[in-house]
Amino acid sequence: MIKYTIKRFCLMLFTLFSIMTICFVLIKSLPLVVDVGLGKDAEFLEGIIEARGYRKPVMEQYVTYLGRIFQGDFGVGINMEKGTYVLDNFLQRLPATMIINIYAMLISVPVGLGLGIFAALKKNKWQDQVISTGVMIFISVPSYVYAFLVQYLLCFKGGLPLQMKNGTDWLSWDMFVSVLAPVLSLSFGTIAGFARYTRAELTEVLTSDFMLLARTKGLTRGQATIRHALRNAMVPIFPMIIGEFVGIIGGSLIIEQIFGVPGVGRLYLNSITTLDYDYFMFLSMFYTAIGLAAGILVDLSYGFIDPRIRMGAK
Repeated sequence: MIKYTIKRFCLMLFTLFSIMTICFVLIKSLPLVVDVGLGKDAEFLEGIIEARGYRKPVMEQYVTYLGRIFQGDFGVGINMEKGTYVLDNFLQRLPATMIINIYAMLISVPVGLGLGIFAALKKNKWQDQVISTGVMIFISVPSYVYAFLVQYLLCFKGGLPLQMKNGTDWLSWDMFVSVLAPVLSLSFGTIAGFARYTRAELTEVLTSDFMLLARTKGLTRGQATIRHALRNAMVPIFPMIIGEFVGIIGGSLIIEQIFGVPGVGRLYLNSITTLDYDYFMFLSMFYTAIGLAAGILVDLSYGFIDPRIRMGAK
């Protein structure tokens, strides 16, 4: 397991470095666009560009960029958040992204698992048909459609706040109410995914031979389900939950933009629209690292959940 973990970690670093190199070369191949307009200090921005060598050859810029990364310097804003350090601005926005995704996961995991278990126990009955139909609808519809419906039904008609409350008291009731609209928009698709996957896994386990053996030994249907069926069905489901929790840091690009959440996802979209290269590079690396780390943790979690599984074994 240790050898496999080291191998996967080294592969992750190589993949991250390769993607970072490709993104840097492509983004630096574009012309450097500086948004200088009314009320903006052109000399100040030009000074930043010259001091950081943004007009030098691409490979020379890349070597300088790598050196600054190892010093913790990921660049400064040119067209967005002008003159501010990318890392500092990112750390200020990260809590807002994490709080809406943590609340979304706390709602999605129990509700999704509960609906999936209930549908599996009521297989082919009307309850199962209703849940399965709802699951297919929520999986098929994009999250931004839920966002517009939540805005109209809960914010415009129901009176919920449309934007996230400013402040640092992340666990207060007022903060929870202010983020309830984006949290619900994020939760619908995740609930449907967990419900569908849980129903499929539990249905397969309930029809296994060992469940029949457990019933013949005197266990009731409920006892056999709790002691054996759920335990075996959760083996492939828990890694999916772990992957979702790792994705908490990544946030949601569209939902944050729609509800005006001052988070990482909104910052990434703004970096693309304003052509701010340092922000784009850092956030692209960040999202790539989150995806790669989630894949590794999901694979490793199988071995911890079920000791019979050994990752990398021949």
